[in-house]
Amino acid sequence: MSRHYLDHASTSPARPEAVEAMLPWLAGQGGADPGRVHTEGRMARAAIEEAREQVATLLGARSREVVFTSGGTEAVNAAVWGATRARPGAAVVCAAVEHSAVRDASHRHAPVVEPAVDGWGRVRVEAVVELDPSQLALVHCQWGNHEVGTLQPVAEVVAWAREHGLLTHVDAAAAAGHAVVDFDGLGADLLSVSAHKLGGPKGVGALVVRRGLRLDPFIVGGEQERARRGGMENVPAIVGFGAAAAALAGDAGSRLRSEADQARTRTDGLAAALTAMDGVRRYGDAWRRLPHIVCVGVEGIEAEAVLLGLDQSGIAAHSGSACSSESLEPSPVLEAMGVDAERSLRLSVGWSTTDDDVGACVAALPGVVERLRALR
Repeated sequence: MSRHYLDHASTSPARPEAVEAMLPWLAGQGGADPGRVHTEGRMARAAIEEAREQVATLLGARSREVVFTSGGTEAVNAAVWGATRARPGAAVVCAAVEHSAVRDASHRHAPVVEPAVDGWGRVRVEAVVELDPSQLALVHCQWGNHEVGTLQPVAEVVAWAREHGLLTHVDAAAAAGHAVVDFDGLGADLLSVSAHKLGGPKGVGALVVRRGLRLDPFIVGGEQERARRGGMENVPAIVGFGAAAAALAGDAGSRLRSEADQARTRTDGLAAALTAMDGVRRYGDAWRRLPHIVCVGVEGIEAEAVLLGLDQSGIAAHSGSACSSESLEPSPVLEAMGVDAERSLRLSVGWSTTDDDVGACVAALPGVVERLRALR
């Protein structure tokens, strides 16, 4: 049986460009310390700086603003740590629809204020601007939602925070590589991304830090990354991240736009086919959304059974239900939207998705649902 992978929003397979770029460094070139002055060390340093420029180009940032991390989760924790240390005791604005890394890091280091969201999972701007800025240290606003794909009012939230002198952090892990991200144009202070979400290797990400902003480093013990993140750089992974970013940003971002157009066409097709079934409704904004994600609710059937049925048909998918992941609780994103996470199904496409993958899901899901409902 052939397999069809429709879970790119969780992690996307490494692009051939990333794998090819990493191989020489995995085979031996990457063994040198990039902080040393010998030839091998300088070669490693040059490779890191080239990757830094490639990632910066993809994100609309300056290369010196990019701090490489072990992934998006570390980048988020570093952002929260630095911002809350700069203003101890002040609260963090963090909606329930933010990723668990953002929510958990915020709750660990500061009091949290949760602005309301609407039925599409979008933060209500009016719930943010009514807050007292003097009591706040940091404002989070993700670029696009990782469960339902809804684009957030990030420009409006960042503009309000800047007007009041507040630090802002944007989680762009779900968006980067799937939508145009312009860090400098947005005017945010901090932005986090993860390489494996866009076809780079696992175990590497970046925190983009606005030029001139100085925050205490989250990981100490070395002067790497211009003293902003201690620890030996993961040269092979960083090089792979850079190669994936360069593949998307090349030719003025034509590949990114082409992949986004294909993704939207495929997820629109998936959504149309799924919602044509009885008892299936779409979650999230169908228009202002990330192009590669579609999320639906399947009435009367628990998500785990649907996922297992799809898996037996050769299709990998995801759900916001508690039983479909390591979490013991259902998705707080869907809960905040007022929908049933235990009946959710998320399908997400990526650079390696084909029309056959989409067609296989469209063909298999009605039979899976019909069989499960017959057993009810």
